[in-house]
Amino acid sequence: MRKLLFLAAAVCLFSVAAFAQDKKSDYSGTWTLDVSKSKLGERSRIESMTMTVVQTATELAVTAETKRPAPPGDAPQGGRLGGGGMGGFGGGDGKTVYSLAGKETKVEIDGPNGKMPQALKATAEAGKLQLSKSTTFNGPMGEVNITTKENWELSADGNTLTVNREQTTPRGTNSTTMVFAKK
Repeated sequence: MRKLLFLAAAVCLFSVAAFAQDKKSDYSGTWTLDVSKSKLGERSRIESMTMTVVQTATELAVTAETKRPAPPGDAPQGGRLGGGGMGGFGGGDGKTVYSLAGKETKVEIDGPNGKMPQALKATAEAGKLQLSKSTTFNGPMGEVNITTKENWELSADGNTLTVNREQTTPRGTNSTTMVFAKK
């Protein structure tokens, strides 16, 4: 009898644990970057950032608005491709829509020299969200590829979002940790 009771309790415990892991985190909301808690790195140059996330059962839409300081007087002028904000992952602010079906989607965005192909992918597991974006375009030195990988994690109360981001460009790899508070 004790063995049967122990077995039933173990099955219930594993069922509850499996259900908790299957529960999808909801990243929806308006998020503001806490610059003081974030580790942005030299190339990020962000004064403030607001990110609006709309999540449905099938997709995640991310819209970012970033305020940046004016570049130093000796900095080269030009586009922000490769050093920009989160929403465009290298293309600056804007809206990016990911499929939550776990498959890669391909889109085209407007760039300084015309349309640029992008490959987007989102996967969720164990309460974390992984986003990836790859953009390819032709620059003065030939084909350029910018790849960004982000790992999103919500706090237990759902009011803090931590985004660990790694962006690889021809200039190298830049790693940042962004801490957002829910408005």
